[in-house]
Amino acid sequence: MDDLGPDARGDNSKLGDLAASAGLARVHFLAWRDLDDPEAGGSELHAHEVARRWAAAGIEVNFRTSYAAGHAQVAWRDGYRVIRKAGRYMVFPRAAFSEMMGWHGARDGLVEIWNGMPFFSPLWARGPRIVFLHHVHAEMWDMVLPPRLAKLGRTIESRIAPPIYRRTRIVTLSESSKRELVEELGFKAKRVDVVEPGIDPKFSPGGRPAQQPLVVAVGRLVPVKRFHLLVEAIATLRERHPGLRAVIVGEGYERAPLTEQIERLDATGYVDLVGRVTDAQLVELYRRAWVLASTSAREGWGMTITEAAACGTPAVVTDIAGHRDAVAPGTTGFLASTQDEFVARLDTVLGDAALRDRLRAGALARAERFTWAATARGTLEVLAREARRLHPLRTQ
Repeated sequence: MDDLGPDARGDNSKLGDLAASAGLARVHFLAWRDLDDPEAGGSELHAHEVARRWAAAGIEVNFRTSYAAGHAQVAWRDGYRVIRKAGRYMVFPRAAFSEMMGWHGARDGLVEIWNGMPFFSPLWARGPRIVFLHHVHAEMWDMVLPPRLAKLGRTIESRIAPPIYRRTRIVTLSESSKRELVEELGFKAKRVDVVEPGIDPKFSPGGRPAQQPLVVAVGRLVPVKRFHLLVEAIATLRERHPGLRAVIVGEGYERAPLTEQIERLDATGYVDLVGRVTDAQLVELYRRAWVLASTSAREGWGMTITEAAACGTPAVVTDIAGHRDAVAPGTTGFLASTQDEFVARLDTVLGDAALRDRLRAGALARAERFTWAATARGTLEVLAREARRLHPLRTQ
């Protein structure tokens, strides 16, 4: 993991002063998964980037999560303590019970990461508390669970949990995701704060794009990412762009059906499932790509979009909450509402060099605004406001 950047000392001092002014010396995180989990994705990366910056600023951070295969139950990562106990489902009641019993020490603030299933912190947690909620899962339940469990998940998310969390301060990644939380889950807009995610400095321009058309997509191989739609699009466009290749980065349980689809379409020569790659390899792929593609059905943001943008690569993505903030249509890439529109937008970008150059410039310019330092500070400001609201005398 790279360092926190050249201005880290100043950022740490400001974060430390902010935490001290609100009485936040010890903060606990509750999460379904952590960064070392084999299925870790954008949510886990986001939590890690915030936690490590808070730890560097002098806040004592405990990160409670579920077991991760091959990793110790208790470990330290970049200055904060990770506690991995209980499996995928039991982590929710066990983490809540351990917090109620104070088994991991006292805390001045709590950050709950609501990733599908909540920890129901309003029912048992006292003191300053915020919740990361990146997006609504909705149809995702049907993509990953049997019908009865999917119905239960939807019911908890849409009907049971929202009233319980009605007085909770929610933090999400984008204005479009905020609208989704308000319109679909019924949260009051005034209770939802938007703090945009950052981009690691390693994602930067360099080299030249590939000589032949190259589309890159990054994400876990799971149903919500709908990579099968991307494979279909690439197979369709191969006739118009004979040298076209696609590289899909990531691993997951959808590898087998995707491999079968690629073989059925006789696309093994130009669609590659490369699995996990190193950070250096990912940066190289972003830099060589003509376009970054995402066919995802649900996202809180789409961090791969802005990572690629920071490398000078435009994007063609589905028109969903999150993506609508990660992409500036016509400036950094395009949104597509249907599969036909997705294919058409991709075709346009691949076939127009002048357009790609303009989008590259727009992507680079816009990417400059996103930093993890700003994300860490913005999130801490929300928790600090809650601390001052609950303990006005303590924070004076």
